[in-house]
Amino acid sequence: MVNDRTIRCAIKEYRRRQGWSQDELARLVGIGRQAVYEMESGRYLPNTAVALRLARVLGCTVEMLFIDDAPAELSGINILLGEAETAARLSLAQVRGKLVGAPLSGPQAMSFKLDAADGFLLADKSIDCCLPREQLAKTLLILGCDPALSVLHGLMSRAAPGIRAHTLFASSRQALLLLKAGSAHVAASHYHPFGSSLGNIEAVRTLTPDMDCLIIAFATQEEGLMVAAGNPLGIRGIEEIANGRTRFVNREEGAALRKLLDTQLAQHDMPISQVSGYTDEAHSHNEGAMRVAKGGADAALGLRIVAESFGLAFVPLAATRCDLVIPSDLYGHPGITVLLDVLQSSGIRRELASLPGYDPTDTGKMIFG
Repeated sequence: MVNDRTIRCAIKEYRRRQGWSQDELARLVGIGRQAVYEMESGRYLPNTAVALRLARVLGCTVEMLFIDDAPAELSGINILLGEAETAARLSLAQVRGKLVGAPLSGPQAMSFKLDAADGFLLADKSIDCCLPREQLAKTLLILGCDPALSVLHGLMSRAAPGIRAHTLFASSRQALLLLKAGSAHVAASHYHPFGSSLGNIEAVRTLTPDMDCLIIAFATQEEGLMVAAGNPLGIRGIEEIANGRTRFVNREEGAALRKLLDTQLAQHDMPISQVSGYTDEAHSHNEGAMRVAKGGADAALGLRIVAESFGLAFVPLAATRCDLVIPSDLYGHPGITVLLDVLQSSGIRRELASLPGYDPTDTGKMIFG
């Protein structure tokens, strides 16, 4: 049995890269299949001789197969760009022996980032690719508008350095339609429930009919109204948005947040004509937050985490779960395997629980499929 529960076993990841079954790996190492199963399940740590044989057969080091996940306790840190609250999320680096941390919340965390290009589009519409073909085959494309998808991306990179993932912004509707068109591996959807039916399942049935897929829970997030710091207008809910005076910024037609607004207006018997700015659209959470932060609007639809990142106040309207939709024919993609493993890890739950407005209770739960 494994006595130290902080040791994470990565044998399954390296075995799957080779395309081997548990039986095949057991035969090559000279142990029983049950031993492989127990190690991959985290129930058993091998002795030194077996660990060395495993590393040799799998082409890696023992340290890569058995990873100490115990959090390091460090002190004497220098915080960049001001102070950070206790339990704040940080990016860390060691510079000339000195520990340096950059907060992963607040305005400084919302700066624009440019990624290195994988290729360049030429005049004749051909691609000058900067990567080997086999590396492209190990790249996962995830579409959605949940900011925490970048956290999932980061944990996948740590778990399997050979796997690449791109998380690109798209509304829930756009993500599902592009998934149906074969232009993505995974779509993130956060439609809220309609009555007794699950919103994301209904959206998949409507927008991607006849697609055989798996739906797995990512995280529940608070959705609502992003308003100016301190909420100077005293906005408490949907009623103040429909008073004809509040300058409101909507989301584009088909966006999950717009459907939430329409549903709540109907529930309160409020016509959209009473909403000043109903046709004024933002096409992302950040765009709406920016409009409010700069004084161009009094309220915009968005997420608590985005509001706090822009220094805005937040009025909750609903808690909605974001689910990941994966076509069944893509289950064998190496990136999907890593994604599913990460969704079952304690690391993703700890990260999500630390984010404002997030609840990881259902993370990794099978919703459909």
